Amino acid sequence: MAIQIINTAPIAGQRPGTSGLRKKVAVFSAPQYLENFVQSVFDTLGDCRGQTLVLGGDGRYYNRAAIQTVLRMAAAHGYARVLLGQGGILSTPAVSCVIRKHGASGGIILSASHNPGGPDGDFGIKYNIANGGPAPEKVTEAMFARTQAITEYRISDAADIDLDTLGTVRIEQMTVEVIDSVADYAELMQQLFDFDAIRALFAGGLRLCYDGMHAVSGPYATAILEGMLGAPKGSVINGVPLEDFGGGHPDPNPVNAQELITRMASDDAPDFGAASDGDGDRNMIVGRRFDVTPSDSLAILAANATVAPGYRDGLKGIARSMPTSGAADRVASALGIPCHETPTGWKFFGTLLDAGLATLCGEESYGTGSNHVREKDGLWAVLFWLNLLAAKKQSVEDIVRAHWATYGRNYYSRHDYEDIDSACAAQLMEAVRGQLAALPGQVVHGYTVALADDFSYTDPVDGSVATQQGIRIIMTDGARIVLRLSGTGTEGATLRLYLERYEADPARHDIPTQEALAGLIAVAQQLAQIRQRTGRDGPTVTT
Repeated sequence: MAIQIINTAPIAGQRPGTSGLRKKVAVFSAPQYLENFVQSVFDTLGDCRGQTLVLGGDGRYYNRAAIQTVLRMAAAHGYARVLLGQGGILSTPAVSCVIRKHGASGGIILSASHNPGGPDGDFGIKYNIANGGPAPEKVTEAMFARTQAITEYRISDAADIDLDTLGTVRIEQMTVEVIDSVADYAELMQQLFDFDAIRALFAGGLRLCYDGMHAVSGPYATAILEGMLGAPKGSVINGVPLEDFGGGHPDPNPVNAQELITRMASDDAPDFGAASDGDGDRNMIVGRRFDVTPSDSLAILAANATVAPGYRDGLKGIARSMPTSGAADRVASALGIPCHETPTGWKFFGTLLDAGLATLCGEESYGTGSNHVREKDGLWAVLFWLNLLAAKKQSVEDIVRAHWATYGRNYYSRHDYEDIDSACAAQLMEAVRGQLAALPGQVVHGYTVALADDFSYTDPVDGSVATQQGIRIIMTDGARIVLRLSGTGTEGATLRLYLERYEADPARHDIPTQEALAGLIAVAQQLAQIRQRTGRDGPTVTT
């Protein structure tokens, strides 16, 4: 074995987005593309000698080949130890867990999360820092700057290692420990939730359907739900990770998790349904013929947090992304704790969690988590709901309706316009920005605009500032429209339109969501001219 220094040159377009660098597999597998970015990560981190790195991914196509490259480059940069998930598999929350438990200096996650996989699909890479959370923007921007100036990279010429056998091997002077992908994470879950109560729930006949979507959470759900908690065999469906996610789109929403939704709407539906995404950090909760919105899920878990042993002492605060509904704000007010509103991106929650200012966090894009790790966590949310079902002895629908009766209902929906022309999307956003100053006081389709701005955020802990984080149009009655461009896709642009209206009257809690929001939809169409500018008659996905 020898360490080689290979000449290279900058490759355009390697700026990390909301959750790392995501491109098509064909881009990542091109000569020197992955190597350039990994070298830029290590250059930004500085002296890595003697440190521990956590490494794993969601099992998508190119995951195994990329791991071999990262290992050889880590060895060339002096890492003492790499903790590698067996088979290259580690969910994103498990990476955070392992970093924190073993005192690693950071971790590399190979995933494009909820994006499609396979040879023609997407691939991604991101770096998590020592607290277990995604690298902050100042770090990712430094990595991007380095990609623009790189001239060489360092890599060992060692042969590929066996990724599938537990144990240790060496590359140069570095030890690679192939670890059980589930063990550390499962141990942490046992500390947070009442496993005895959940076992009793299953022993009493509760039926579950958990859709792993042929993604990374399947092995975790099978080991914990069926193995440790006694859910009937077969409760986990699509539980084997596949490189192309079985040809599906591993994004847990009612459109992509259609098999689960069909089961939960059948005459013989299980009592509780759930799904997770490609890298295991998102969750969807479903009752019998009853979907739970992510915003409501966050609020309900916050309102009932003390049923779980890990949260028995109460919450220090709640944090939600700006587009997420205000349902959690009402819970926080009732509990007398703060509710922090941040930009989209889990990295913005990290400083709040580290400073003890928040305990539970959530994003409307099916992401919920807490201070147990520094990532959103799909299976954690499922276990929290099971703990809640065990404590309340009510159905999912009954729990949600009781919550609405107490706090009111935030009618909420997201309309995604996927893969639209990037220039067209940018022009649409600029056109709306140009109207913001004149909107307050205007009456549009019966709504009076109270506030119109482009959301900016100053971190209360480190003082960092994030601007242009989404256009907000807020009405005098609190209803609102939010427009933003997603940073998680690899083709074109995704325009997200968020719509929210509060209803206090329980007699009006059964209006179909799109009907309840029809006035706001009309306002958004008039102000943003979405149909005219995109050529789309309607959204690609409505959730």
